[in-house]
Amino acid sequence: MPPQDAFEKARQLFLDGLQAFQAQRYAAAEQLFQSSLALLPGRVSTLINLAATQVKLGRPQDALAAAEQVLAIEPGHADAWFHKATALSQLGHHQAALAGYEEVLKIGTLPAAEPWCRHGQTLQALDQPERALASYDRALAADPKLAQAWSNRGGILREMHRHEEAAEAFRQALAHGADAELHRYYLASVSPQPLPPTAPAQYVETLFDDYADDFDAHLVDVLGYRAHSTLVGHLAGLNRGPYKSALDMGCGTGLCAPLLKPMTRRLAGVDLSSLMLEKARALHLYDELAHADIVAHLRQTDARHDLVVSADVFIYVGDLDPVFAALEAVMEPGGLFCFSAECASSERPDFELLPSLRYAHSERYLRALAERRGFDWLRLVRAPIREDQRSSIPGLYVYLQRR
Repeated sequence: MPPQDAFEKARQLFLDGLQAFQAQRYAAAEQLFQSSLALLPGRVSTLINLAATQVKLGRPQDALAAAEQVLAIEPGHADAWFHKATALSQLGHHQAALAGYEEVLKIGTLPAAEPWCRHGQTLQALDQPERALASYDRALAADPKLAQAWSNRGGILREMHRHEEAAEAFRQALAHGADAELHRYYLASVSPQPLPPTAPAQYVETLFDDYADDFDAHLVDVLGYRAHSTLVGHLAGLNRGPYKSALDMGCGTGLCAPLLKPMTRRLAGVDLSSLMLEKARALHLYDELAHADIVAHLRQTDARHDLVVSADVFIYVGDLDPVFAALEAVMEPGGLFCFSAECASSERPDFELLPSLRYAHSERYLRALAERRGFDWLRLVRAPIREDQRSSIPGLYVYLQRR
């Protein structure tokens, strides 16, 4: 192909790649940029956009290689440093990512708000919340409408128990276009607001997908989590088994499975997090696993169970009536339903949303709900669920029988 024709073809492929990127068709954009580079190797503008695309595709190693090619040609290219830092962050190399964002800020040719926001996120990943807060303040000084910076700022202030400041940050995030359902949930945890009935499904799914690899070790070894063993231990003390079919509702990685399996002929599990379910599946203890919201699963399944167990799930569900109502169709008469819940601060509310972003329930509410939905109250055990900042979190372990 003559050089001029090759240039024009590469240029058109590049422009088509930009269009695909803007339309969020990232796989197509990557192919177009790579085809352009095959005709015009080493072209900086194409490499930069290729790196940005590969970051969007969640392929940080490839993005890093593209950014490094640019930096070999132009060592002070701010966009290349930005994409390099973002790729390093995706790879978990947070200290190197931090240095990359600082290089972007030092070069100073890009608008400062986004690099400062990423700088703050990286500091949070390095467990440096005070410094992260200062970075978000710098981001907002550059762009007061940056919703992500307001949201992240609010999250840090919430964890610092600076609730009024956190509430204002979440209000600002909402005002500037942040996810409304999620930020109303955040706001309700730190200020008097109408309580959402449950945590947003996307929040729960993302939280546990991100947490899946370290979940068991962190929860059990670091936080002293024992809801699963306490719940199933007292269940065994009722001497009601063996069961025909048990449902582990919100099974997570399957912490309950080794304890439940000896009690039942068949063990099923359901959870909202696909990555948690992969861990549960690897145990080879469940006969069936479903990736679904628990209420949706209960409403759709044809299975019938004489045991339903839910350990540390209702911290993400405030209004439990839909759960209890859906159980009516799947539980055998005489079957047992047992679950844990965090204790509300008093018996006045049915449930409350704590600054920890967890729901807590009153015993009064749970007793009334059980009675209304056709369950007999067998036993209540009060015992800790886990540790939080070296303090025990009080829990309610409830054992009900379907009428």
